[in-house]
Amino acid sequence: MHFKNRLIHPLLTSNPKPNKFRVFIQFKASISSLKVAWRKDPKLDQAIEDDKKWKQCARVVKEVLNEPGQVIPLHYLEKRRERLKLPIKIKTFLDLNPGLFDIYSGRVRPKSDPVMFVRPSDRLRQFLEEECRIFVNNESLLVGKLCKLLMMSKDKVVSADKLVQVKREFGFPNDLLVNLVPKYPEYFKLIGEPGEGKSFLQLVEWNPEFAKSVIEVRAEEESRLTGIKTRPAFNWKLPPGFFIRKEVREWIRDWMELPYLSPYDDVSNLDQSSREMEKRNVGVFHELLSLSLYKRVAIPILGKFSDEYRFSNAFSNVFTRHSGIFYVSLKGGIKTAMLREAYKDSELVDRDPLLEIKNKFLELLSEGHRQRAEQLRLQREMVQEDMKMMAVSNTRLDDQKYEEELLGEEEDAEL
Repeated sequence: MHFKNRLIHPLLTSNPKPNKFRVFIQFKASISSLKVAWRKDPKLDQAIEDDKKWKQCARVVKEVLNEPGQVIPLHYLEKRRERLKLPIKIKTFLDLNPGLFDIYSGRVRPKSDPVMFVRPSDRLRQFLEEECRIFVNNESLLVGKLCKLLMMSKDKVVSADKLVQVKREFGFPNDLLVNLVPKYPEYFKLIGEPGEGKSFLQLVEWNPEFAKSVIEVRAEEESRLTGIKTRPAFNWKLPPGFFIRKEVREWIRDWMELPYLSPYDDVSNLDQSSREMEKRNVGVFHELLSLSLYKRVAIPILGKFSDEYRFSNAFSNVFTRHSGIFYVSLKGGIKTAMLREAYKDSELVDRDPLLEIKNKFLELLSEGHRQRAEQLRLQREMVQEDMKMMAVSNTRLDDQKYEEELLGEEEDAEL
């Protein structure tokens, strides 16, 4: 049986001479003692920065849609500006993003003074209908994602409330537990009432089709194309100018040679501090990030699932220790774990089908921005036209004054 290794960074294979200390490092160096310095990757940081503006708009939309009747007084929304992380006033935000909402006058109570209200525009409601269509078209993908999240967990059970909290990261719809889960009793069982104490989502049936990680599927595909048995392995690649210490390089080289452990395998017999368990944990993080919409998830959010996925208290060190697989961005004042192989510069390589929702939302925003630009153009033209008319009027007045002065001089000369 022939095995073909995947790409490993040259830094890990550029040791032409045997190292007499290699065995010592391989068996004696503890995982916790391996430190890799963090280094900024501007291109991956830019991927987060590029999404900042539209996500800001999405937060405001969500805030309004969650209100009773999907209507909220403008001054109420202004009071929530800090929580929504808006650096500008709500009225300014609405002016900069026309097409999202309608603003109208109404009363909070029958005898109160009129105030301005905010409600979704017709165009926003059309987008919401399109969003529902995209969810329906990708329902099998959503079911597969949810099964995978449960199948990787320790007891095939995950907190339902936690799943609701991370629905945006994995692209789940708002009605995940209300409509999607009940449609598939062969896969899911909801225990307890979500939002009213402890509730859990349990896997009913193990589906072997879902029990393959991205790395395993990739190896199978490569084997099929080349006719050579390809061993499942991580892609390990550092950006230009990034270097790690020799002892860490050697530890990683040995670690990469360990057999790949699927995140769907039972590893209850493994020591939590072993290199094998480290390999399995990296596999779980790789799979979780691969299942996410943007191939990145905030580390505090991943930490919510420490019990379900057997993460240690120091689990976040995995991302810097394996910096050829992951990158930790500090953008926005929060640590975000990113999958390096998923990006080319700041762009995603393979886009999740559910990202069509983002594309439609960006189209909605662009349409509003074009509308605003057109309004500004018309206003400028009106101002310019008014200025021309004023200039013509002033010229006529000057000509009239000049003629009157000339006539007066002629009259004086006759006298």
